[in-house]
Amino acid sequence: MNHPSNRTHFLQALGPGLIWAAAAIGVSHLVQSTRAGAVYGFSLTAVILLALLLKYPFFEFGPRYAAATGESLIEGYARQGRWAVWVYLFLTLATMFAVVGAVTFVTGSLATQLFGAGLSPLAYSALFLVICALLLIKGRYALLDGLVKAIIVVLTLSTVAAVIAVLSAGAPPRVAEAVPAELLGAAGFAFLIALVGWMPSAVDVSVWHSLWTLERAKQTGHAPTVKESLLDFNIGYIGTGVLALLFLSLGALVIYGTGVEIATAGGAFAAQLIETYTTALGPWSRWIIAIAAFTTMFSTTLTCTDAFPRALSQVTATLGGEKCQRYVSALYWVWMLVLLSGSLLLISIFRGYLINMIDLATTLSFLTSPVLGYLNYRAVTAKHMPDGTTPPAWLRVLSWAGLAFGVGFSIAFLVWRFG
Repeated sequence: MNHPSNRTHFLQALGPGLIWAAAAIGVSHLVQSTRAGAVYGFSLTAVILLALLLKYPFFEFGPRYAAATGESLIEGYARQGRWAVWVYLFLTLATMFAVVGAVTFVTGSLATQLFGAGLSPLAYSALFLVICALLLIKGRYALLDGLVKAIIVVLTLSTVAAVIAVLSAGAPPRVAEAVPAELLGAAGFAFLIALVGWMPSAVDVSVWHSLWTLERAKQTGHAPTVKESLLDFNIGYIGTGVLALLFLSLGALVIYGTGVEIATAGGAFAAQLIETYTTALGPWSRWIIAIAAFTTMFSTTLTCTDAFPRALSQVTATLGGEKCQRYVSALYWVWMLVLLSGSLLLISIFRGYLINMIDLATTLSFLTSPVLGYLNYRAVTAKHMPDGTTPPAWLRVLSWAGLAFGVGFSIAFLVWRFG
């Protein structure tokens, strides 16, 4: 009897890590990384690298736990006690409207550049949320898996091409001072928190990743090993890090030092973002870049629209007991309706202040990350984890370093903001 090769098994496991990357490569890259380079040059490179390093364990624990136990992290939280599930529910409700509102409004703003100003960014946002819901009715996980792979390839190629074009132009990079004076002020500190909050993404995406890992196993009939799941994850994680640095480079090489101020309104920022690429590659590239940027943000909107209801339906079923388990599918659509309604309400409030809404969402994610990171750590170091699947010593040490960093800066931010 012929057994599938290791390559075949890996290809069956491949997917959740790329969906994770699609969720991550959005506002944190197109907006925050570009903005970091535009305002501070290359001086925040170390901050991005440090965030990628210190947050790595908490994202890695999602696929590790799912592959090792066949459970999602939500079930891992439940094993710690119902209190842990309630904590996750509270933190999710506190952040989800800002998260979906931010990514959807960026998508809607980009649509005004791609499809014209016939509709406002708010109207486009409402339209795309409805489209996402309809697509998920039809395709659910299979649609996500197929769509994001193509989108990531397009985005990566266009971003690499833009950076190469800028460097090939021969213009010397405008290098910022090691620690710009602006970073030492209130606005600089607030931006650092917002940048790290979604770099490369919010920690609660680790829960989504565990759910997508289980869904991929159902789709293919292959239960991935921990090694296969982590390889899939690492490909996505490294890719998000590289792209973050490329977006930072575009902002630093094209905008930094020119005196151009970053627009705060949705449509104006979208136009400025596309102009950054067009300046680098030439007028011929405008539509290619607009399509790549839009599809990137649309994929992020789609993944978030699926992930929050998917996670919350599992949480509700877990807290509701055995009777609620039969209604997980119905709960998914109830939470979908709640998510869309709340997100559109928030967009209508912040529709003239895109950057402010993004900073709100990313800051909330930063403040909640130590709590979710700790719950993830407890899950993957629990006694029920199979032998040989718990994190190695170096990853545990890095986890505690990440927790210390997150708690320390969260306290500093709260003292500064409310002290």
